[in-house]
Amino acid sequence: MNSGPGALFAIGGAEDKLKKRTVLQEFVEAAGGSKARIVVVPTASALGPDVVDVYHALFAALGAQSVVGVRPENREDADDPAFIAPLHDATGIFMTGGNQLKLSGVVTGTAFGRAVTAAHARGAAVGGTSAGASILAEHMIAFGRSGATPRQRMSQLSNGLGLVQGAIVDQHFAQRNRYGRLLSLVAQSPGLLGIGVDEDTAAVVRGTHLEVVGRGAVTIFDGSRITSNAHNASRSEPLLASGVVLHVLPATATFDLEARVLLSYGPQPPAEEIAGLEAAEADLRKLAKEIAAEGVSPKYYADRKKRAGRRTAKTARSSAAGESRPEATEPIPAGADLDTPDRLQPDSGTA
Repeated sequence: MNSGPGALFAIGGAEDKLKKRTVLQEFVEAAGGSKARIVVVPTASALGPDVVDVYHALFAALGAQSVVGVRPENREDADDPAFIAPLHDATGIFMTGGNQLKLSGVVTGTAFGRAVTAAHARGAAVGGTSAGASILAEHMIAFGRSGATPRQRMSQLSNGLGLVQGAIVDQHFAQRNRYGRLLSLVAQSPGLLGIGVDEDTAAVVRGTHLEVVGRGAVTIFDGSRITSNAHNASRSEPLLASGVVLHVLPATATFDLEARVLLSYGPQPPAEEIAGLEAAEADLRKLAKEIAAEGVSPKYYADRKKRAGRRTAKTARSSAAGESRPEATEPIPAGADLDTPDRLQPDSGTA
């Protein structure tokens, strides 16, 4: 188990369960890999034991040591020590998709919810897909309608577990066109970051850093400097949302949730490779200075090389047409003036 809090996995739903399973594999690794003891919480799901069986098979195939299902159906269950006990030894807790308002109503403010928080604090990876992703934040989208335009009363909030502070997490983001509802919440609460996660994609939070894993993107709305009319817009009117900073982050991108800035993106090369690139760049700068010191710009040599290439290609075309011309591979004589334009060939007498 880690010495600090574990990783948080907000998965946008519909994670790949058949092919690469990149997102689920990352979760198992964060939970301890071959030593992972994962508790699946299917409270939000309308499915029966099948949903646990699916994740049991998936996590076992990905190398987890043990997988058990725990389904509190009401707040009484969520305060029952028998439901809470499996969480004490868990290195990973995974909440499935389904009805997020039900999940919030059963888990938050109960002994079960506090046990999830305690497990995360001691190093367990805590994640969820769809509804299980939304509940990770302090404020959770209970329900709302789709659409690209932010409108008043477009969605409803409820309590989450508060593991991701200062943010609202939405899921199935691009696939269900949830831009408007997340942006409307940022317009109403500019202090909160809006985090929208695509399907088969995870926003993985470690401390204050968010990293993107999977085949989609994570969209972030930062309303720190927003100008909005949310305080006086009525009913379902469109909302003014001017000055929002937009971040669309694909896989490998890393974002600082506290400073609200992009940290890195793309695969990072090894340190020795970076050193080699820096040395090569220094050599090129030195060569450029030497060329410039002789009164000739580097562009001159680049242009000269291009003209030589055009001359060689033209010679080759002429030879193919049966004209008496030097071979294309014939070396250019020393001292030849490559700056002189090619002479015009006599025309064939046709107009």
